[in-house]
Amino acid sequence: MNPKPQSVDEYFSWFSGEILEKLQAIRARILKEIPEAKEVISYHMPAVRTSEVLVYYAVAKNHIGFYPTNSGVSEFKKELEGYQTSKGAIQFSHDKPLPLDLIAEIVKFRFFEVQAKAAKKKKV
Repeated sequence: MNPKPQSVDEYFSWFSGEILEKLQAIRARILKEIPEAKEVISYHMPAVRTSEVLVYYAVAKNHIGFYPTNSGVSEFKKELEGYQTSKGAIQFSHDKPLPLDLIAEIVKFRFFEVQAKAAKKKKV
């Protein structure tokens, strides 16, 4: 059974070295792009949310999983051609640099997608 972190800082405390640096880089880039986003733990992993979760991310044995939901993967299908993906997940290998600019673009896409969804709900 996997441990259940109570905060993003606790989750980060489980890692060191290059893995921790990558987590910190993802966190910093996301919060730079969407400063109003709140950090939460959801499904036992770090996530950022506004009115709903925008993206999740977590460390796996050989990669960092980045989970921008299905739309976040399908919208960037061409840009993600060099990465292992599935319906709502992207794998960033531990032995390669993080594509921080691409991560930023995906996060911004999800932010605008969630904003539009919230605005649509208000009209109903």
